[in-house]
Amino acid sequence: MSTRKETAAFILEQLGHPERFSVKPMFGEFALYADGKPVAFICDDQLYVKILPESAALEGRCEHAPAYPGSKDYYLVPEEIIAGDRKLPELLLHVGAAVPFPKARKKAGKR
Repeated sequence: MSTRKETAAFILEQLGHPERFSVKPMFGEFALYADGKPVAFICDDQLYVKILPESAALEGRCEHAPAYPGSKDYYLVPEEIIAGDRKLPELLLHVGAAVPFPKARKKAGKR
């Protein structure tokens, strides 16, 4: 199953701060970025946040689940937290501050 664009748009709308949050399509799903760094996935119309010390506030409030077959576990964030927890954007920005920027991909034909 793939994620609908409307789901990604809804999550971005709930987070606010359009200058700080973005999504990029990825294999029918989406990666969620905070300040240009990957902090979560949106898969099967659900939000999966990286499990890190910076996201520990979600422990006990969210299940652990793989975002896609074969992935490690992430926090599976229910809609009531996405829509109702005003601290979620701040938490995701803290996660973003803790993870590295994605590595630049090499262009085909260049070495």
